[in-house]
Parts: sequence; C-alpha cells; structure tokens
Amino acid sequence: MTKITQLSQLDLNGDYSYADYLTWQFDETVELIKGKIFPMSPAPNLRHQRISRKLSSAIDIFLTGKSCELFAAPFDVRLYDRRKSLLANQEIHTVVQPDLCVVCDKTKLDEQGCNGAPDWIIEILSKGNTKKEVTLKHRLYQDSGVMEYWLIFPYEEVVQQFFLDGQTETYQLVKNYAGDELAVPQLFPDLAIDLAALFAEA
Repeated sequence: MTKITQLSQLDLNGDYSYADYLTWQFDETVELIKGKIFPMSPAPNLRHQRISRKLSSAIDIFLTGKSCELFAAPFDVRLYDRRKSLLANQEIHTVVQPDLCVVCDKTKLDEQGCNGAPDWIIEILSKGNTKKEVTLKHRLYQDSGVMEYWLIFPYEEVVQQFFLDGQTETYQLVKNYAGDELAVPQLFPDLAIDLAALFAEA
C-alpha cells in the first residue's frame, strides 16, 4: 500500500473511511464528511482563539466533579446515524474536529477520541468556513444525535443555540443570543455564559 504523506496524493472526489484516515501521514488537518475530504481552514485567528479559551475555561470549571468532560480541537469525533450501534473503523465515513465538545457517556471515549455523538458541540465560525458549519455540519450533527449545538459568530457577536427535538429528531432553534445576554445551555441550565465577557477584546 502506498504511504500517504501529502494531501495531494488523495482524490478529493473519492470516498474514504476512518480506517483510511488513520493511515494518512501528512501535516494538513482534514475532516471526513460522509466519505469526502474537507481540508480544514488555516490556523484559527486571534479572535477565534480568545473566544475558544474563555469558553473552555468557563465550561471546564463548571464540569469539575461532574460526569461530563470537555474536549477542544484537535480531537477526532467519529459520527454516524444515531440508530446504528458501534461501528468498525472501515464502516465509519465521517470524522470531524469540533472547536469544543462535551461528552457525558464515557463509553464513547477511546484513545482515538470520541466514537459516537457528543452531547454538546460548539463551533466558532471563521471567515470562509461558515457554509460548512451552517449547512453540512448542522445536518450531520442532527442526524448523528448531538443533543445541543451552538454556532458562534465572532464578528457579529451572536450565539445560535439549537436543541434536538426528541419527537421530530430535528434541531429546533432555541434562541439567538447577542449583546450582553447570558447564554444558557439546555443541557446545563446552571451554566450561564456571559456574552459581554466572552466577546470582550475578542
């Protein structure tokens, strides 16, 4: 088998599995969505990183002593239809790296990352990746059973909060947070994210 050390060796129109992904040895960071390769955006900018750091700190402190755990990219999350049981690497065709995710079911964690849907995913949008996060990943997270999904728009200073409806199995927009509001996750109603502080100096 040919050793893959450069992204250019791969067919971006081809179909790949997580088993293939594990063999790649190039420096570029990619995500695999339904078998298709999506190169990640360049390194996040300063605004993105400040927001990520503040969110990570607030959530991690809140989760101290609780059963749930926070992870930040780079962290492989393998996704598939929520109605399917644990899949082998060659059967998995989607692996993403959310900016932040919270996993409460420790059985989903292994040395490679998270095998199955996290409970909460947060994506901090960068210029150029909005379409992928808003369209592809929205549907992907919904279909795989991610209960809560936040989209953060750093330049607009807005947070969109989605929650998975148990009956329709689709995301419902819970709220658009902006300004100096407190953003409160449905999964953790005792946690309040101060948006004024989150976006300050971002």
